[in-house]
Amino acid sequence: MNKKLSLILTVIAMSSVHLGNTQELKYPETKKGQVVDQFFGESVPDPYRWLENDLAADTKSWVVAQNKVTYDYLAQIPYRDQLKQQLTDIWNYEKVGTPFIEGAYTYFYKNDGLQQHAVLYRKSNKGGKEEVFLDPNTFSKDGSTSLSDVSFSKDGSLMAYSISEGGSDWRKVIILNTADKKQIGKTLIDIKFSGIAWKGNTGFYYSSYDKPKGSELSEKTDQHKVYFHQLGTAQAKDKMIFGGAAVQRRYIGANLTDDERFLIISAANTTTGNELYVQDLSKPGSKIINILSGFDSNTSIIDNDGDTFYVQTNLNAPNNKLVKMNIRQPESKNWIDVIPQTENVLEVSTGGGYLFANYLKDAISVIEQYDYTGKKIREIKLPGVGTAAGFSGKKKEKTIYYVFSNYITPSTSFTFNVDNGQSEVYIKPKVKFNSDEFESKQVFYTSKDGTKVPMIITHKKGLKLDGKNPTIVYGYGGFNISLTPGFSVSTANWIQNGGVYAVANLRGGGEYGQKWHDGGRQFNKLNVFNDFIAAAKYLQSNGYTSPDYTALSGGSNGGLLVGATITLDPTIAKVALPAVGVLDMLRYHTFTAGAGWGYDYGTANDSKEMFDYLKGYSPVHNVKEGVCYPATLVTTGDHDDRVVPAHSYKFVSELQAKQKCDRPVLIRIETKAGHGAGRSTEVVINETADKYAFTLWNMGIKALK
Repeated sequence: MNKKLSLILTVIAMSSVHLGNTQELKYPETKKGQVVDQFFGESVPDPYRWLENDLAADTKSWVVAQNKVTYDYLAQIPYRDQLKQQLTDIWNYEKVGTPFIEGAYTYFYKNDGLQQHAVLYRKSNKGGKEEVFLDPNTFSKDGSTSLSDVSFSKDGSLMAYSISEGGSDWRKVIILNTADKKQIGKTLIDIKFSGIAWKGNTGFYYSSYDKPKGSELSEKTDQHKVYFHQLGTAQAKDKMIFGGAAVQRRYIGANLTDDERFLIISAANTTTGNELYVQDLSKPGSKIINILSGFDSNTSIIDNDGDTFYVQTNLNAPNNKLVKMNIRQPESKNWIDVIPQTENVLEVSTGGGYLFANYLKDAISVIEQYDYTGKKIREIKLPGVGTAAGFSGKKKEKTIYYVFSNYITPSTSFTFNVDNGQSEVYIKPKVKFNSDEFESKQVFYTSKDGTKVPMIITHKKGLKLDGKNPTIVYGYGGFNISLTPGFSVSTANWIQNGGVYAVANLRGGGEYGQKWHDGGRQFNKLNVFNDFIAAAKYLQSNGYTSPDYTALSGGSNGGLLVGATITLDPTIAKVALPAVGVLDMLRYHTFTAGAGWGYDYGTANDSKEMFDYLKGYSPVHNVKEGVCYPATLVTTGDHDDRVVPAHSYKFVSELQAKQKCDRPVLIRIETKAGHGAGRSTEVVINETADKYAFTLWNMGIKALK
């Protein structure tokens, strides 16, 4: 018998769960190994360790078997195809990005509706017709290869773009002559977590790791390095500029100031806190010097005027401030405030010779314009309450662009005149969605320890508060990331079908600066889960929904949120949708770049206290026998090298083995897909339809209204 077929047949020995309205559901029987780890004298079994080997035939067979069960189950839901068609219809509108000028051309992205990926167009600044410059839909037949990043030389004559194959974080970089769109030199390979920073037209800086000896999708990648690629030379000859044995750092990024005089290097070991290094490229042979040591702040250089640098930092300013410093005297004691810290979190951008302060006020955008002396020019009147992004451009441009949206307002592009402060609609999309029929409001609820937490609730107007509305509660709660209102056609489809969509701004995020982040990390991580549970209880106690109509959703760190929440309180929801989640908290730091997340999580090797804390909420380690867990649809990608799919594989194996009741526990594994970025339109629509169908079906919804 064929060895691969034999393995599949072995894996598909079946255990069963009765589903009531549907035929009997049979799970693949997942074998258990004998691996046991030791932490501070405590033995911790890891029976599904074998699933970490993504290259192994038995892992691949297990994926095939699990997907068959999942897709067979989903195929029984009568309105699955109806949801897919609804999503396809609402997705089918022209999407045009805001333009940007590079050399003699103005570039912009456009998707005519259902293209797998947006196409990069351009037109001459002297007029003429638009033309396709780069079409990612030609990269692969199935849409699994995507465009990741583009970078133009300052005069616009050269462009380098990176691509991702199968959703991997590993990239390839291709260089083009923009005049004739012909490739220059050979494709660069094995580049990861990198920007592309041009130095004139001679070449560019990029970052990467040494290629791992084992699986490039799961092996640890630890020491980042900055290289310079000289045009016309082989990649093998690229010179390492920074990193390696001399300065070992996990994350290193390089960019140049706008005048291309200074090379700026940011170096970090975790996702929070960085050092800064500078090299004066105007002086041949100048050394790279450290201007900010330690990892006590998040600090970045926004702009420069000769030796004067404009720097955004949270050093002694938890909500961020903008300062200026002289590169000859970079010590923080010499910094001068330009835009001081306020009670609201600050992010600064530049354009048209001005500074733009984007403040978060209870997760809502407030935009103010300043000159470079710190004089406030105006507060910019936005179209409504929501999120504004953009306000950036080259110094000489007097018209710049921004985008505004919220949960019921499709993303609309505006022009902004930097001199008179006037905004005008640039592009308003024609979406099959009537905003007037819906409402979105912010509430503040109380968490377990008395902390007030904001949440935005969106639904149809006139919603009946009878506790029977299908509700998705979404959260993230980590890594200083803020969840701000934004339009999504997926969310639009959910609320069009009568659902409630609630987004909670949990601790661990950045909505209220460093204090909010610190309130949800390491030994405070349980606050995040308690905030999430309190959000669901608020919605239930106020009649929006009830446990039987509540679904919990989140991805990546948000996948951890969902997994931890249902193991802490299995009764809080009927459905759980953990996506690409960090679910094994004792081993997350051993995969790819996971060690860099230690600032938020801590690691099991740090101390006995940290080990105990992590083990106390790690979803993989807290699934218990004899408990009825929510109907769970775990989603992941087999090429996810950010949060390796083994997290999801282990978690669903524990749930399938221990689930007490007949609620289904399934895993949907997208093949040739990664952590989420760059997925094709078709893949996103199909996955969304499957999630919604699974959710509604397990809430007892027999048909769509």
